[in-house]
Amino acid sequence: MPAEFIKLYPENPEIDKIEHIVNVLRDGGVIIYPTDTIYGIGCDLFNKKAVDRVCRIKGIKPKNFNLSFVCYDLSDISHYVKRIDTPTFKVLKKALPGPFTFILESNSNVPKILDTNKKTVGIRIPDNNIPRAIVKTLGHPIVTTSIRNKDEIVEYTTDPEIIFEEFKHVVDIVIDGGFGGNIPSTVVDCTQEQFVVLREGLGDIYEYA
Repeated sequence: MPAEFIKLYPENPEIDKIEHIVNVLRDGGVIIYPTDTIYGIGCDLFNKKAVDRVCRIKGIKPKNFNLSFVCYDLSDISHYVKRIDTPTFKVLKKALPGPFTFILESNSNVPKILDTNKKTVGIRIPDNNIPRAIVKTLGHPIVTTSIRNKDEIVEYTTDPEIIFEEFKHVVDIVIDGGFGGNIPSTVVDCTQEQFVVLREGLGDIYEYA
């Protein structure tokens, strides 16, 4: 059965559609959804089979998967990472929601769903109401990873209808939240004494640091 194609408006996501998407996630579903940067693919953080599906779709081994997930807000982040020092917290508070993935030290609440000894996770709070509404309704984070285009020139697909045609047989839902961007989030490692930008993206961390 092909995936569902669900239209949502970021300004005001319809709660009945959000609840349906969340039910699919709870059943182990995999979804494609808009963010404040590029479209992402994700699933329930606590469903190992669903995370394995995401890894297969991405063509990577679970042990090589750099785990990142979408949280609703800063208080949500605190459930899954070790204590954040005051300077780092101030930067996160100013920069989020926004186009950043912050690498932080994970705590024991992050499920051991991947066959890896990594002690860090990537945290996203996108400036887009759709994924945040999904996470809030679900009650915990969703795994997030980017969708890359097979085209070597166009790295990221921005049109949700094209995304649907490409992925409709491997995911359960594709959310049409309008055209996405083609620049990914900026990845910032917060585990060192100084912030280290691991990937330049849409956000400029030095506006906040």
